[in-house]
Amino acid sequence: MKFTSKYFSLQLFVFIQNILTLPEIYNLCTKVFNALQMNKFLTVVFLFFSFSLAVQAQNNPIKINGFAQGTTFAVTYFDNENRGFKDEIEKILQDFDHSLSLWDPTSVICRVNNNDTSVILDEYFISCFNKSQQTSVETDGAFDATVQPLVSLWGFLLNKKGNIEKKTIDSILQFVGYTKIELKDGKIIKKDPRIKLDFNGIAQGYSVDVISSFLYSKGISRFLVEIGGEVYGSNKKPDGNNWKVGIEQPMDNDENENPLKAIVKIENKGLTTAGNYRKFYIENGVKYAHTINPQTGYPTKNNLLSVTVLADNAFTADAFDTALMVMGLEKAKKYLKMHPGLQACLIYADKKGKFKTFETSEFKKITTELK
Repeated sequence: MKFTSKYFSLQLFVFIQNILTLPEIYNLCTKVFNALQMNKFLTVVFLFFSFSLAVQAQNNPIKINGFAQGTTFAVTYFDNENRGFKDEIEKILQDFDHSLSLWDPTSVICRVNNNDTSVILDEYFISCFNKSQQTSVETDGAFDATVQPLVSLWGFLLNKKGNIEKKTIDSILQFVGYTKIELKDGKIIKKDPRIKLDFNGIAQGYSVDVISSFLYSKGISRFLVEIGGEVYGSNKKPDGNNWKVGIEQPMDNDENENPLKAIVKIENKGLTTAGNYRKFYIENGVKYAHTINPQTGYPTKNNLLSVTVLADNAFTADAFDTALMVMGLEKAKKYLKMHPGLQACLIYADKKGKFKTFETSEFKKITTELK
């Protein structure tokens, strides 16, 4: 085969397209064109030499791992400057915890819950509050951040279970409900001082997006961020392949990883999972799941075992996976049908106790079932 300059140019473009985003290609071509216009041969050589080094860097991922929010995190990205951002990422996650952690008595959310009038609300808290309220409205209260007193009563906050009686639950329900709290002029206004917030059903997905925004701000456009199993994947990897994320089998297991049920390919999407198969306890032969229905005050009791949601960002996905768990299988299926912007995989148990799967149409296209 005769390799003409036109053929070589086409092949080079295809090769470049597989490892660089369009803005990166545009910047490279602009530099080469300007150098050619100035007839600076050495500049062109230097640019292509730099490009070859960038190609090598782009094909070697940088991986950062650590601990945050009582769990692990893993960030993988491609950077032609080979920069490391471990310190910056850990600092962001520390600041995030200091805003939204229920285990830090000095955090913003704890001070709000304790009615500290001197607390100054930060961006993390305000964003989480607004997103929670929005999701509550959109799901008719299936998601509700004011569920904290109930979560605490059932022993899923500090492992201190209260005296669970119907009259106790009924009394707490009097000050649970997203319509009983609002953000006004930078302050939280409660209709009852006993109202307390819990952003655990949404904050982890939000933290994934916060780290993603940081990477974008550094000019990094190919990455996968995972915090506690919630992920966001940006663009494709330099080899042209999608990021791949596993969905676990929903087996009772509060310590070890479960075998994978499926592999999902993601690109510029957030993917999160809610399930009752890790956080639960058994008392007098009865299993109590950690997902609390804010309208009944009791842990959810339905055949839905796990919900994995695909959305434009992890913040949104994380909010809706919790809401769909509370809804139960049939209501969740109807909700997804009416909201095509959300794609999901629902794993449930049939009457014989066997695992069954419901997937929305677009979710099926990016999923490979494992046997």
